[in-house]
Amino acid sequence: MGVYERLVEARDEEYREFQAKLVPNIDPNTIIGVRTPAMRAIAKDVFKSDERDAFLNDLPHKYYEEKLVHFFIVAMIRDFDECIRRVEEFLPYVDCWPISDQASPTCFKKHHEELLPYIRKWMDSDHVYTARFGMRMLMNEFLDADFQVEYLEWVADKQGEDYYLKMMQAWYFATALAKQYDASLAFIEEHRLSDWVHKKAIQKAVESFRVTEEHKAYLKSLR
Repeated sequence: MGVYERLVEARDEEYREFQAKLVPNIDPNTIIGVRTPAMRAIAKDVFKSDERDAFLNDLPHKYYEEKLVHFFIVAMIRDFDECIRRVEEFLPYVDCWPISDQASPTCFKKHHEELLPYIRKWMDSDHVYTARFGMRMLMNEFLDADFQVEYLEWVADKQGEDYYLKMMQAWYFATALAKQYDASLAFIEEHRLSDWVHKKAIQKAVESFRVTEEHKAYLKSLR
């Protein structure tokens, strides 16, 4: 049974309607309606099977869930060079925020030095979801031990009016305010972000349980 057939077998019509509202920018006819745990289970099975490479090579996929399964499989690849090659093959086909956001390659954590130039390249892309993925990887991998202030500059300097791009910038800075408060606060105090991103970053930081009440009170004054 192929990936599409497995997805159809796991279909949940009520969930399909929910998903269609969640990703209004894609054709609802391309949504099968499969919950994430079921997709991850399918991805895990395919990853261990002989059909893995054939499925990964069969681009573009027609269905939203096929794309999610694809990225879940890629995220399980342990060889860094192979994983990067597969990520770069697939990013041009990412057409909505859940596909951009749900897969996090596990091998990236052990290859930060090699990963960073790719993140910079992805962030510089004019393709919204490639840039969003790059920002998310920067957020996931480089806001702790390997943090550098210049990474905040990269995100702040990214230009674009797309809602999903701006939302990622805000998400990044809200997370930075939780993890690297002093460095990221300067960008808020100096109003280095666009007005919309500035306000949304503060909103998301104030809603976060990882930001102290003292910091939240000060951030509210900077709206």
